[in-house]
Amino acid sequence: MHELSIAQNIVEIVSQSVPANELENVTTIKLKIGEMAGVVSDSLEFGFMAITSETGLENAKLQIEKVPFVFKCNECGKKSGNEFGMTICPLCGGSDTTIISGMEIQVIEVEVREIIEET
Repeated sequence: MHELSIAQNIVEIVSQSVPANELENVTTIKLKIGEMAGVVSDSLEFGFMAITSETGLENAKLQIEKVPFVFKCNECGKKSGNEFGMTICPLCGGSDTTIISGMEIQVIEVEVREIIEET
């Protein structure tokens, strides 16, 4: 289950981006995950909850945005996608293609609750 190692990487990224004394204020970690990245969202969320249990990030939630698989044919210029990850152009049959999206796993935003100190 590689989702557990991905969850660990997410924790490391957040820990490097947020001061240690503010980790408990992280509310949401927004991700972009490509449809062809091979990540099972439920498994990722379960792994994240397991490794953040009883840590500063235990109340943080993952918010996952699925990114569609899209490629561009370098022969005719058409952009298209499919649910199988095949990169043969449906218009001209060309195989000289470039993947545009659908393979990424990105942390795009970390939301931190603002703490207002009373004076």
